[in-house]
Amino acid sequence: MRQRRFLIPLASLVALLLLSACREVSEEHVIDEPSKVEPIEGTDIARVTLTEPAAARLGIETAQVEREGEQIVVPSAAVMVDPGGVFWVYTNPEPLVFVRHEISIDHEIGDWAYLTGGPPVGTDIVTVGVPELYGTETGIGK
Repeated sequence: MRQRRFLIPLASLVALLLLSACREVSEEHVIDEPSKVEPIEGTDIARVTLTEPAAARLGIETAQVEREGEQIVVPSAAVMVDPGGVFWVYTNPEPLVFVRHEISIDHEIGDWAYLTGGPPVGTDIVTVGVPELYGTETGIGK
């Protein structure tokens, strides 16, 4: 008899817990995305904005476009080629913002690419994390 008295409150407690678990969740759960991709009007290029943790995870590093004689020079690590055979670098116009910029390569020597066309001297460009930015911009790997 004593065991039955104990089971009734226990069964009531279990039923109450199960019913509370079935209630509808009314609050929204928002997750901050590590990146934001915004198309640039009139182009097939997008502006990629990363959160600070995302940029740190990718190990993003930058360098500046330089001039050597009459030519624009960038580290070869900054250069990428898309599936259509077009060469690009990612510029870094403001902190955590990256925009793809088409380039024309004249030749490469060692770790340097000599350009006939590209961003102006002094422009910050990405040297580490380029493939990840391209994947983020184009949705490759999602």
